[in-house]
Amino acid sequence: MTQSIDLLSAPHPAVGPSRPRRALRAVAVLSCLPYLGLKGAWIAGSHVGIPEGSALLDDRVGMAVINGLSVLLDSAVIVLALVLTRPWGLKVPAWLLAFPVWVATGLLAPIMTGFPAQLVVKAFGGGAAPDQGHESFLHAWVFTVVYTGFILQGIALGALFVLHARDRWGHLWRGRVWELPVGVVGPAHRALAVAAAVLALLPLTVHLLWACGVTAGLGEGRAADRTADFHVLEAVYVLFLVAAVAGGLLLAFRRGRALPVAVPLGLAWVGSGAVACWGGWLSLASLGGVEDLADRPTPLMSLAYAGQMLVGLLVAAIGVYHFAERSARTARRAV
Repeated sequence: MTQSIDLLSAPHPAVGPSRPRRALRAVAVLSCLPYLGLKGAWIAGSHVGIPEGSALLDDRVGMAVINGLSVLLDSAVIVLALVLTRPWGLKVPAWLLAFPVWVATGLLAPIMTGFPAQLVVKAFGGGAAPDQGHESFLHAWVFTVVYTGFILQGIALGALFVLHARDRWGHLWRGRVWELPVGVVGPAHRALAVAAAVLALLPLTVHLLWACGVTAGLGEGRAADRTADFHVLEAVYVLFLVAAVAGGLLLAFRRGRALPVAVPLGLAWVGSGAVACWGGWLSLASLGGVEDLADRPTPLMSLAYAGQMLVGLLVAAIGVYHFAERSARTARRAV
């Protein structure tokens, strides 16, 4: 008997979300409000949270454009929270849901990791003196409010996506690495993993050096304004580069054979998203005009940002192929 099926979804009854999912949805939506409120106020011309003399006040038009883009990005979290908790969300095409969640994961994961680490460093006396750079940019309370909201968004949205993905695509990451069919990965994907590892050497090296206090390759302004927060952030970039490369290599070469498949997939998902999205964001920011030559990104900084973006895209391609191939195999067996 021939039976047509959704390649990526199993049938589910059209029922409302469970109480935990409703609670997670509420957290995701409510945690967006402080950020959206601040951005809306700044677009309207308010200076709340912005000290006098801040560089943000130098270019009003540019600030309005960036704030408008930020509002759209954070509003997407609310849309995703609805998609992940409504029955009609199961009918959204896989790529149309997975891509924005991957971007959200990539943008939020370093903040969720780095901001608590920065607080721990400060709690033990690190970076207390050089925090003046933040005060000239934004008041300290803005970072606390906004980053706390981002962390809550990441936790809630991540949990909702895991629950949704488990219901819809859980069969695609069951089992151990050694159980993966040989055809799931091929020579082309091993080549992608090796290319990602090689490309990662430059950004990995420079971020590690900067995290350890080396100033080579940094612009004069950036080197002068370094704080403990800067060193923590550079270490976070190293962490996610290692995660991305490790996830890609484990999948492509079927290493760590006793590991659940979800482990390398998780490393590849979070790592590739973090390095690609932040590499792309930093590359885009480096294209903007900066009046002070000392604050302009150096060629090495731009090369490192572009390199980590490419690493993330290559690793993401390996993950996409993994899901597509396993989904196709499942469909062929079911027909």
